[in-house]
Amino acid sequence: MRILSGIQPSGAMHIGNYFGMVRPMISLQDSSDLFAFIASYHAMTSIKERASLEQNIFETAVNFLSLGLNPEQATFYRQHDVPQVLELYWILSTLTPMAMLERGHSYKDKVAKGIKSSHGLFSYPVLMAADILLYDSDIVPVGKDQIQHIEMCRDIATTFNDRFGDLFTIPKAQVSQDTQTINGTDGAKMSKSYDNTIDIFCSDKQLKKQVMSITTDSKGLEEAKDFDNCNIYKLCELFMSDDELQQLQQRYISGAEGYGHFKLTLLETIQDNFQKFKTKREFYIDNPDKVEQILQAGALKARKIADKKIQSIRLAVGLD
Repeated sequence: MRILSGIQPSGAMHIGNYFGMVRPMISLQDSSDLFAFIASYHAMTSIKERASLEQNIFETAVNFLSLGLNPEQATFYRQHDVPQVLELYWILSTLTPMAMLERGHSYKDKVAKGIKSSHGLFSYPVLMAADILLYDSDIVPVGKDQIQHIEMCRDIATTFNDRFGDLFTIPKAQVSQDTQTINGTDGAKMSKSYDNTIDIFCSDKQLKKQVMSITTDSKGLEEAKDFDNCNIYKLCELFMSDDELQQLQQRYISGAEGYGHFKLTLLETIQDNFQKFKTKREFYIDNPDKVEQILQAGALKARKIADKKIQSIRLAVGLD
């Protein structure tokens, strides 16, 4: 079974990214044929500066490799290293009704949030469909906000197959029902937009600053505290075992410690959990040629599959 996942090159990575998307995706490489690509073309709808785009792509590659993506198991590549996807994007565009794209929730939401409208942003679902269909992907893990894009992809693929023959696998969306919403330092959903993140690969000083900024109630040192509704405790749940959480609960109830003590416990837990990843990341940061070698090897594998597929598509539509 082939699973395809696109990774937005968005720069710094926080623990909400890790538990919400990165860790679940990496776990798929052990049991499936995972294709994981850095969505560089898609990123151009929001990142306009060359230096920022290049740096974000590099850091995204480094972050995923550091967090456990294994290029010996998964096919890991940059989207723009497989130009066949743009040819397929154009072919699929000729079969995609304008009315379908005009109904796109994501496009409307982004424009409403102030992102400048463009053809690239409008036709984003068609490029996403090309990403998926080029590799005959069976499963595409997505968030709930991306389900409509998979439905569009299925409609486009069905239209193509009906007209030119069954060349495309009809993909299915995989939406995890138990995906957690990770709270940020203010209790809202962790997001760069809200400036409430706890970053994985920042300096120790910055990490401590972020953890110590977590919002709590005003209960004093000697008062018992409600762990169920505490932002600190909810973040500890991501890392701790049941036994460790029970011990932490007793500390909350005892009234012998303040929130500052619990924040320091969380800080130490985060540092312990990600230290091995930070060490690995330092290696990749210091060896960009190694990162490039990995991405080129992944692109070579992806291009072989893409080239074979695009040749059959050209033949079917009359371009060969």
